[in-house]
Amino acid sequence: MEDLMAQVGAMQQQLMAAQAELQATTIEGQAGGGLVKVIGTGDGQVTSLVIDPKVVDPEDVETLQDLVLGALTDLSNNTAELAQQKMGPLAGGLPF
Repeated sequence: MEDLMAQVGAMQQQLMAAQAELQATTIEGQAGGGLVKVIGTGDGQVTSLVIDPKVVDPEDVETLQDLVLGALTDLSNNTAELAQQKMGPLAGGLPF
């Protein structure tokens, strides 16, 4: 039983370290070949949005909206991928 409790404690420490690393990691999502970029942290917080002036057309707001959504989706996918890399090994569970 002591071994099991020690394993649980070690996994909890590893999980907390992985979560802290994710929070400190900067991730980028982009669309339109980099014309729209969204920067965030590994815990899902969006910290910056960069829009190239070339895509700002008052006559075509829909394209800009699509690019922003695409960049946000890319950021979300990149964040999920990083979380899987960092947390995946910890999700294996404990031996019972």
